[in-house]
Amino acid sequence: MTRPPHPSLRSPRFRVVIAMAAMATVVMTACSPSDSSPEPDSSSTSAPLTPPALAPPDDDHEWPTEFNAELHDELVAMLERDQIDSMGGSSGESFQTRTNRLSEIIAEFGWPTIVLVGKDGEDAAWAIAQHSDLDPHFQDFALAWLRAAAEAGEASLGNLAYLEDRVLVARGEPQLWGTQIRCGEDGPVPATPIAEEATVDERRTRAGLDPLAVYLDEVAGLCEEFAP
Repeated sequence: MTRPPHPSLRSPRFRVVIAMAAMATVVMTACSPSDSSPEPDSSSTSAPLTPPALAPPDDDHEWPTEFNAELHDELVAMLERDQIDSMGGSSGESFQTRTNRLSEIIAEFGWPTIVLVGKDGEDAAWAIAQHSDLDPHFQDFALAWLRAAAEAGEASLGNLAYLEDRVLVARGEPQLWGTQIRCGEDGPVPATPIAEEATVDERRTRAGLDPLAVYLDEVAGLCEEFAP
């Protein structure tokens, strides 16, 4: 299929493309032979990190106050490789390799905040967590840290909405924000029902997201682009 152009990290379309690519990644992974995933690079393991390494945030966690250019550049580069794999290419690195590295980053710094790595770096961390479906323990860990950062005003509420819905959908539970959409035969449909759908636009507005109808229109366009 023709790949849609990579949007700016700051654009609403970026979140939509990442969300759609995440849905496609789960389907492709589930249907592919176990030896078809890209080999991890030599500097990192593709095995999940052990649960004791994934500690939840403390109430008194001190968020970074200075920008870390090296970490910013690393996360943005990780996202570039993640997009290649999510769109059906091969970066030579597994999704789990990136998941493990993000685990290490969070263990050292906490959630990569906007102050620490910039808006595009925080978006990159979110996208990698969003695509870590094969490691649900890590996604729970990442969600806890992202929620704490967002509540402290250190991370994007929109990113929190997408990851929270992603975790809920993986559990087969109703989503809260209506971000997880799949391409059905008659157009885009929610991957699981939306809880309290009558007030979903109020929640989306608080998170800085477009109304659900606008989002579905954009997803419909992407469904056409992603079609075989």
